[in-house]
Amino acid sequence: MGAVQSTRIEQEPKHGVSPSLALWAADNDISAEALAEAYDLGVKGHSMMAPGTKDRVNHGLTEGVEIGKYVALDCEMVGVGPGGYESALARVSIVDFHGKQVYDSYVKPKERVTNWRTEVSGISTKEMRFARDFEEVQKDVDAILQSRILVGHDIKHDLEALKLPHPPRDIRDTAKYPPFRKYGNGRKPSLRNLAQEILSIEIQSGAHSSVEDARVTMLLFRKHKPGFDVDHANRYPTVQKGKGGTEAKGKKPKSKRKA
Repeated sequence: MGAVQSTRIEQEPKHGVSPSLALWAADNDISAEALAEAYDLGVKGHSMMAPGTKDRVNHGLTEGVEIGKYVALDCEMVGVGPGGYESALARVSIVDFHGKQVYDSYVKPKERVTNWRTEVSGISTKEMRFARDFEEVQKDVDAILQSRILVGHDIKHDLEALKLPHPPRDIRDTAKYPPFRKYGNGRKPSLRNLAQEILSIEIQSGAHSSVEDARVTMLLFRKHKPGFDVDHANRYPTVQKGKGGTEAKGKKPKSKRKA
């Protein structure tokens, strides 16, 4: 996840619900049981889907998944350099528009790790035994992102960690969406506050899960997609083809002369 920080709003979460694929079911009037059956998650009864659904940690690319136009990405970082204050990539997760896992991998940092930040990142030396090389993960992620709309939270930090570019017009950032700014106490809102205030769910109470954070980011985007579309259209006006195939922005209406 990006490096956004904001003062936490002191308010108890409305519901102790862990984000999971059940959120997508509720968003589309589908029962948690029906979704569990479709994804073979084995949920019983009428409760929300249990925490820790069968995400395949460090699985790499999910076989047979039809990714679609939109993906959400989130990263976990560890500390490098003196005091561990600099960040290095240690895990990458990607989900599709419906919250289904597309990619997940631990990443071997190139620099020597001086602070694993395990209480936040959930990563330690144990996970690094099975981590992939940075170049392999970078190549995998780059292939997934090509020609797709990337959803993220303060996504520039994740892209910097991956050392990957992405066209700004193909990014939807929940940390920069104007209507969400009110949840940041005058600063960019944290993903945790947005999840609590908008979705009524509690995340990041312990070690973070980049799969779960990516899923929550996508849900925020989905619930407010019409607003994101309007904001994007204002930022990037449609370019129209002029005579001779040249590109020209829509003409401004002529102003009436004063009498």
